[in-house]
This record gives sequence, structure tokens and C-alpha cells, in this order.
Amino acid sequence: MFKTALRNVFAHKARLLMTVLAVMLGVAFVSGTLVFTNTISSALEKSSAKGYDHVDVALTPGSTKAEGDKVSKEVKLTDATLKKARSVPGAASATGVVGGYAAVADQDGKLVGNGFSTKGGNYAGTSEKADSRYPLTDGTAPHGAHQVALDAQTAEKAGYKVGDQVRMSVDGPVLTPTLTGIFTTDDGEVSAGGSLALFDTATAQQLFHKQGAYDEIDVRAAAGTSQDQLKTQLDKALGTTAVDTETGQRLAADQAETISSSMSSMKTMLLVFAGIALFVGIFIIANTFTMLVAQRTKELALLRAVGASRRQVTRSVLLEAFFVGAVAAVTGLAVGIGIGAGMRSLMNSTGAIIPDGPLVISAGTVVSALVVGVLITMLAAWLPGRRAARIPPVAAMNSVHAAATTKSLVLRNTLGALVSAAGAATVLAATTMSGDSGQLPMGAGAGLLVIGVFVLTPLLSRPLIAAAAPVLRAFGISGKLARLNSVRNPRRTAATASALMIGLTLITGLTVIAGSVQGAIDKMAADSIKADYVVSMANGNPLSPDVLKTLNSTDGVTATTGLTNSASRIDGSTEYLTGINGRTADELVALSMKGGTFTLGGTNVVVDDKTAKDHGWKAGSSFTTTYEDGKKQRLTVAGVYEHNEMMQGVLLDSATLNPHIDGTVTDMQVMVKTSGGATEANQDTITKALGENPAIQVQDKQDISNKIAQLFTLMLNMLYGLLAMAVVVAVLGVINTLAMSVFERQQEIGMLRAIGIDRKGIKRMVRLESLVISLFGGVLGIGLGVFFGWAAGQLIGTSMSTYSLILPWGRMALFLALAAVVGILAALWPARRAARLNMLAAIKSE
Repeated sequence: MFKTALRNVFAHKARLLMTVLAVMLGVAFVSGTLVFTNTISSALEKSSAKGYDHVDVALTPGSTKAEGDKVSKEVKLTDATLKKARSVPGAASATGVVGGYAAVADQDGKLVGNGFSTKGGNYAGTSEKADSRYPLTDGTAPHGAHQVALDAQTAEKAGYKVGDQVRMSVDGPVLTPTLTGIFTTDDGEVSAGGSLALFDTATAQQLFHKQGAYDEIDVRAAAGTSQDQLKTQLDKALGTTAVDTETGQRLAADQAETISSSMSSMKTMLLVFAGIALFVGIFIIANTFTMLVAQRTKELALLRAVGASRRQVTRSVLLEAFFVGAVAAVTGLAVGIGIGAGMRSLMNSTGAIIPDGPLVISAGTVVSALVVGVLITMLAAWLPGRRAARIPPVAAMNSVHAAATTKSLVLRNTLGALVSAAGAATVLAATTMSGDSGQLPMGAGAGLLVIGVFVLTPLLSRPLIAAAAPVLRAFGISGKLARLNSVRNPRRTAATASALMIGLTLITGLTVIAGSVQGAIDKMAADSIKADYVVSMANGNPLSPDVLKTLNSTDGVTATTGLTNSASRIDGSTEYLTGINGRTADELVALSMKGGTFTLGGTNVVVDDKTAKDHGWKAGSSFTTTYEDGKKQRLTVAGVYEHNEMMQGVLLDSATLNPHIDGTVTDMQVMVKTSGGATEANQDTITKALGENPAIQVQDKQDISNKIAQLFTLMLNMLYGLLAMAVVVAVLGVINTLAMSVFERQQEIGMLRAIGIDRKGIKRMVRLESLVISLFGGVLGIGLGVFFGWAAGQLIGTSMSTYSLILPWGRMALFLALAAVVGILAALWPARRAARLNMLAAIKSE
């Protein structure tokens, strides 16, 4: 039986080619994902570990416990803490570290680096002793408020050299310090494309609003002192103060674990899509082996007649699947390694620089690729093999094709109807639940419904394909034959169409959800913001108080308000208060009031309906709050507004809140109203007033919506790209089914040629058959996608009041057109092959 299986693989290698390609693509996706994520993880872990080479023990500020009316506060690391750390037995040195956001612009005014990777810090060296963390390669260390040092990579990208004026920003105002030095660093974020600007310690503390305080104190151990010993000594010296200590080794291990965890999320997402492609591939494999078994019915019957048992026949088919899976797995592994290397190069070319490191091909990756390829193929071939073994030898000798019995079709349709009903009922039940509690039932219901529809697809194929009869009649006898061939073997048609259906279901569902969420955000921005512009830092950090002062004195600005956040304790729990200018709030925000009035000033506050419900408040209620400075005040709820993503929580007059904020009062955003409304000229005026700062965003309502839309578009395009693999596999399935169907119907095609149908007619018949099957899968996929998009939207609507279903008719039409294109392209080779069959040879074939 082993020799028989091997002979059959070589005898049908052309027919098994598409199966090999389908499995190979899925395995390549899996192995490429593992190689890519393992390589990136290894490079980032090694790079981050270098950052702790100068740290034996790190001191970080802890927090006091929030209890009763006490607000949790972060303990400051001061010069006294630094002095104490330096005097601990076993400590060779201690360095105070200060850091924050520092945006550096290049010579053209464009931001260098992205988001949180654009950092600032302190150069802790002196004229007598350099800072060993940042070896200078050119110039001198920064000193005073008007000097800065840049990492070599940033200086090169931005085009700066020692002596140049560097255009930069920390929290708002534009700074132009002189570049005095260029240094190298092992900082992983800088290696990955970020930027690092260094000031002297006093300047860094002032710029980052940490006067007299440090973010961290790094202590080096003296010779002969271990990290654990030094940590013990520091813990004793610091006593009961809320300062956290950790060894450099532990910090490096924690950082490696964090990197591994973040890469694990990416790996999981990519593997899910690889799994989808493999799942679609199962349909192709099962279809291929089903057709091969049907075409070799006499051969298998002869094996049974000469003594082969049912198990041996099944084993023979599974051995064929094993050989096919092994070839596909090995090829897929090789392709996947190439994909992993290519993805790293692609990320580097897009500016997301990855630290240098070798390509990591672990034993687990190799084993996973081989096991996945072989198991998936054998699993898909098991049912066709079992069917082959159950055909009685005598019945098989009398019939080339064993038709499904009425009993099996009734059983299949009944089972499909029950599973579909259970899935649809579960999804509908989940739509009545809240967002978090409904996710699991909806996912389970969606899975059941897809399986149920797949089982029912043979039954659905007849009425849906029959609906295309009027269109197909226009193509004459070729159209009629195409329709009849499409429903000749409903199971085969179902398996082919279902592969395409799954990909289009996911693509359509994601498109419906993304479009509806974007519409909800547009409505939310329009309904809750009256301001013409919202000013904020590009990375979400607080703005300097100077920004609000500058805007208040800008020509054309009629009203402004900063949004200031501060923690408080109310009824034994932490609540965040938002300070807003009570005199101008009504001109800048539009809240939907559910009770009371929008009145701010003195002790009057407004709260969102969710917060009010949690505390049992209504308009007129009073409560006591403890501010972050420890002082208490009795506040009155003047009104309750509807919660939205733009505004939420407790709003009160900034004049009431600001005196209770420890340290500098900073705004997360500033809302601006101008005399001429949102115009290009007004936006340009505000931008120039703020010094054309690359770190500050000046956005109108449409800009806010567009920025969010860009994120959704990017996410959708990524998902489309990942799902494209499943669609490609589905295309291979259509090609495979048509090619094998042409081989199976050689005699029939020869007879059609003999009675007068020309080669063009044969090509047209095969193409129309492919088109009908593809459109059938497209209609099912788009229909299911719309249903799942609507259902998921019901869950989203529980936390987003402006959400409503928006059907992307244009895109759905495009998806259906793409399904048609898939059908036409997939039929090119099979149609050409059918038309070129020798008429007499085809008639004589069995």
C-alpha cells in the first residue's frame, strides 16, 4: 500500500499541484510569522539589555496608597535620595536620571522620529567626569538652558552639526538651543529609529517640570559587591520610604518579558490569519482528494477485490496526503524564512528601524511548519479516504461516480439547518448583552453560523445559482451548460465557493464595522465640540501653560479653554476631575444634557450619566471631594450629561480646580474659538503664533475625524493584506476544482465538440461555470459579513452612543466585482486546457 500511495502521488502530481501550493502558502505564513517575530524579539531584547549595562540597581519613585480620602501620590526622588544612594556601602556611584518628551525637527522643520520614541534626558557628566552612558563623539557636554546634545543617528538624519541651532520642543514653546555635542547610545528606542536630546540636569528638570526631582536613580556597585547585595544595602538605607529598588538584571529580564509579551500579541494576530488561510486550504485539499477518489473508484475497488481492507484503503489515501503535506511543508518553510527576512527589511525601509541581529530560525519554527503542513493535509484527506474505503467493491466496479444517497443529503441538510439556527440564535442573543459580556457568545455564534452555512451550501447552491439562469441564457448553450455543471455536484461547488465565502465574510464584516465606527466618531466630534480648533501635543503629553497664554493673546481668537486633569477621591474611590473654563465652556463644548443645566463656576459641576449612575447622583446632588493636595470641598451636581468619548467624567471650573493641583498646571488640550470660524487662514494664524511647532497639532473637527479615519484605514488595509492570503488560497481552489473537473469530463467535452460546439464555446462554458461558482461564494460571504458587521455593531453601540450601522454599498459592490474577477481569472488555464483537448482522444477516454 505504501508503494501504491507513492505511485499515485507521482501519477497525479499535476492535479495535486494546487493542493501543494495552498498548503505551502499557509505554512509559509505560519513559519514567516514565527521567524519574523522571533527575530525582532531577539534583536529588541539584546538591544534593551545593553541599556542596563550601566545599572546595577535602579531606584524608582513609588506611590502612597490611595485609601479613604487620601489621593495616591508619587514619591519624589530628590537630591537627598541621590546623596543617600551614593553613600550606601558597596555603591561605587549613583546617577540621577531625568527624562521626558523632546521633539526634534530637521532643517526643513519636520519631526524626526515618531511619538514616544522622541525622547529627552539629562547628561549627568561634568567637565571633570563624562557621563559613561553617552560617550561623546564630537563636541562637548551641554551646559545651561541654551545648549543641547543629540544622538549621532538623529544629528545625521536632521542634518545638524556641532554649533548649529536645533529647532525643538518639549511641551509647547519652540526652543532653539545650540548643539554642543554629539554622542552614541545603546538605547534600544534610538536604535529603532527614535531620537534622544540631552540637556544638563538642571535644565532637564526645568523643561520636564521635575524641579529638584529625578525619574530614576541608577546605582553602580563597587568591585566585589553583587547586585543583590547592593539592593539589600539600599533597601536598608531607604527604610520605609516608598521608593522601589530593582537590580539591573531583573530590569533587563522584565524588559525582555515585556518585549516578548508585545511581540506575542502580534504573533497571535498573524497566526490567526495564517490559520484562516489554512482553514480555507482544507476545503481545497478535501475537494482534491474527493475528486481523485471519485476518479479512481475502479482502481480502489480492484484493490478491495484483491484483498485490501478498508483500513488499508484509507491508509493509502492518508499516505498520499502525508507525501503531499511533507512536500508543501518543506517548501512552505523555505518560503516562510524568506518572508520573515523580507518583512524585517520592509519595516526598516518604512522607517521603523529594527536593531541589528541575526535571523532567528528556531527548532520550534521548523517543527511547527512541518507538523502544521502534514497534519492539515492529512486531516483534510481523512474524510475522502474514509469514503473511499466504504464503497463496496462490486458497486464501485459498476459505477465511476458514487452519488450521495438521499439519506446522507437529508442528514447533512438537517444538521446544517440546526447548526445555523443555533449560531444565528447565539449571535442575536449576544447583541442584547453589554460589550464585554457579549464578545465570547458572539464569537461562538459566528463560528457556528459559518459552519452551518457551509454544511448547507450544497442545498443553497441550487436556488441561488438558478437565479442566475436569466443572465446565463444570453450566452446560449454555453451558459445553460455552465449553470447545469455548477449544480451537477453540489458538494464540490459548495466546497469551492465556501473557500471564497470565508475570506469575503471577514473582509465585508470588518469593512462594515470600520465604516460605522468612523461615522460614529464624525458624529461625536460634530455633536460634542463647538470649538473651531483643538490644540494638543502630537504624542498626547500635557501642554505647557505658555500655549494657553499665547492663544489668548492671538488675533482672531475669541474664546479658549484648557482641559486639565487631576485625580481626586470621592466616596472612597479615585475619580478624575477635568477643569474647564466656566466662562467660555458654553461656546466651546456641546453636551447633551439629560438632567439639570450646564452650569460651571464655584462649586457647581456637571457629570456624565455613567459616573452619576455609579455614585447615585442626579441634578441637585452634593458630594465631598478630596483634591490631590489633600484639601476637601463640597461640590454640587448642576447637571448630568450624556457620556461620550470626547467628554466624560466630572467637569468643573478650572478656577476651582487649579489651586489644588500640585506643581505646574498643564493642559491636555486647549479648545479655541475664532472670529471667522474654522478657516485655513485662522489655522495658519494659530500655527504661526505657536512658532510653527512640529510637536503641536492644531486640528479642526474634520482633522480630528480624518486622523482617526487614517488609523482605521491603515488597520483595514493591514487586515485586507492579511486576508488576501485566504483569498489567494480560495482562487487556487477554484482553479483546482475546474482543472480536475475538466479532466473528469474529458469524454463529455469531446462529445460536445463532436456535435458542433467550437473551442470558444467550450472556453465560455468553463469560464461561466467558474464565474457562477465565484459569485455564489461572493454573495454568501458578503451576506454573512453584513450580518456579522451589524451584530458586532450592536455590541459597540452599548459603549458608543453615536454608533449606527452604515453599509458601504460601493465597497460591497467592489467585493462582488472582485469575486467575479477571481472567477474569470481562475478559469483561464482550465478553459484553455478544455478547449485544446483532442476531440477523438477525449471521446475514447474513460
